[in-house]
Amino acid sequence: MQQPSRPVISNQPGPHHDLARRVSRGLTHPLRKPIAAHTQQAFELAAEWRETQSGPLILDAGCGVGLSTRRLAEQFSDHMVIGIDRSESRLTRVHGELPANAKLVRADLVDFWRLAHQAGWAPERHYLLYPNPYPKASHLKMRWHGHPVFPTLLAIGGLLEVRSNWQLYVEEFALAVSQVTGRQAEVGAWAPDGDYLTPFEAKYHQSGQALWRLRVALEPT
Repeated sequence: MQQPSRPVISNQPGPHHDLARRVSRGLTHPLRKPIAAHTQQAFELAAEWRETQSGPLILDAGCGVGLSTRRLAEQFSDHMVIGIDRSESRLTRVHGELPANAKLVRADLVDFWRLAHQAGWAPERHYLLYPNPYPKASHLKMRWHGHPVFPTLLAIGGLLEVRSNWQLYVEEFALAVSQVTGRQAEVGAWAPDGDYLTPFEAKYHQSGQALWRLRVALEPT
């Protein structure tokens, strides 16, 4: 029997006081570290697979055990869906057989996003489903919107959708999106009305937690 999930607890009463500075730093000091060899190889294999497919691209960033990748591929059967996760352990626990229009890739997201941007990839949709919220105030830089790769994440473009069980996470994310792009993201409560996209979504929702969603349409730059 699945254990109920605990709600996120944070020592932050509101958006982090250092958020704007962290985002500005990411804009003025882009990442320069070398791309890891294993992610370079994984990206090249993903690019080769992409050439065999047709239809618009969907990125499922941090796909975990791949349930979301499979369900997105089933929902958008005329698209190609690439799920990326850094954990080999999670990717070996795939939920069900993947459709032909889906592929799972083991790679570091920070490097994969940078390579996708360099290659001019322009996904139609881009999902970040239940990322680790790192709720301690001291961990802001570990949240995606506090990370130096954040401007690159946005520059890839597409309809970006972020889901979380921590309202403050999506609110901060929206503030960071506005700072970088000038666009106002849509943020609101999210109630799944069909199959859960991820095991986390199922666990949080069945535990009675409120879920939150951010959506924003971005132009590739």
